Amino acid sequence: MATNLSGKKKALFICGSNNQTTMMHEISGHLDDFDCYFTPYYCDGFLKILYNAGLLDFSVAGKRFQDEAVLYILTKGLKLDFEGRNNDYDIIIICSDLVVQKNIRSKKIVLVQEGMTDPENFIYHLVRTLRMPRYLASTATTGLSHRYDAFCVASAGYRDHFASKGVNPDKVIVTGIPNFDNVSKFLNNTFPHNDFVLAATSDARETYKPENRKKFIYKCLDIADGRQIIFKLHPNENFKRGVREIIRYAPGSIIYTAGNVNHMVANCRVLITKYSSVVYVGLSLGKEVYSDFKVDRLRELTPVQNGGTSGKNISFVCRALAEGNKICPDEVQDRFNQDAENYDYSKLSDSLIGA
Repeated sequence: MATNLSGKKKALFICGSNNQTTMMHEISGHLDDFDCYFTPYYCDGFLKILYNAGLLDFSVAGKRFQDEAVLYILTKGLKLDFEGRNNDYDIIIICSDLVVQKNIRSKKIVLVQEGMTDPENFIYHLVRTLRMPRYLASTATTGLSHRYDAFCVASAGYRDHFASKGVNPDKVIVTGIPNFDNVSKFLNNTFPHNDFVLAATSDARETYKPENRKKFIYKCLDIADGRQIIFKLHPNENFKRGVREIIRYAPGSIIYTAGNVNHMVANCRVLITKYSSVVYVGLSLGKEVYSDFKVDRLRELTPVQNGGTSGKNISFVCRALAEGNKICPDEVQDRFNQDAENYDYSKLSDSLIGA
């Protein structure tokens, strides 16, 4: 590990998918008094063997997602420290705890919710009952590593949701999450279509989950009832297969394999998803929404709309922990209405320091 000679505290952001990476970048912008470094998601131990064999390429720990994250980091002029090998860090910011890498476990860690979590299905209950590796149940086990000092979540609904699964409520703070906290900005766009039915597909098959794509397409046709359908394929999906299926079962549909899905949601009349965080954009914008989750429950979980201040809120938590303070969630929530940028974090009141 390199010695810290700059005098600044060092922060490591562990990235992943484009959504995760852009969230990490947003948070770092509010820690300009820190020496910030970034790494793509990585793994160690047995998972490293699978990684070297190419068996994790479907996941954010795979080589494709790593390459995309590195490209983003370098293109944006951010500092790259692959796997956090080169520095001794005061704070680590992660957006997944399905794997908590060995070289960060002794550090202060802030976990940031990345978006919607997978349903608590049979695999989830099997993993918990038999104490199997959490990553086998995917994001359904988010927060259950307990290897973090604070967990920043999207809404009060999610705070209660995670607590019901066994997450320590004393570590959970409702900060809102970047990318989902100011969706009205997506209304200002140049997407060329309006008033259509948008079907946002999933990467279930690519991540070894069951999906009946033919049934999903027919469901979309039934909901559309003759209206124009636009299919936006998931970025991790097999595009050739997905396009072929849509042409076969829903000819006349418009198909996008790239583009800003948030702008598509902003312009649509109806949004159809399976298990996608984009549903929260639709709900926040008042769209007619269909999902494999119960929509009433999704409304309870929808991320807070705080005008895009979630990154600043999360930076408050990061800075306080890096200063050696233990955060008390109830007291911190009250602070988020203050001007956090002008607050002297080196003089945190005793009410913010946990027992």
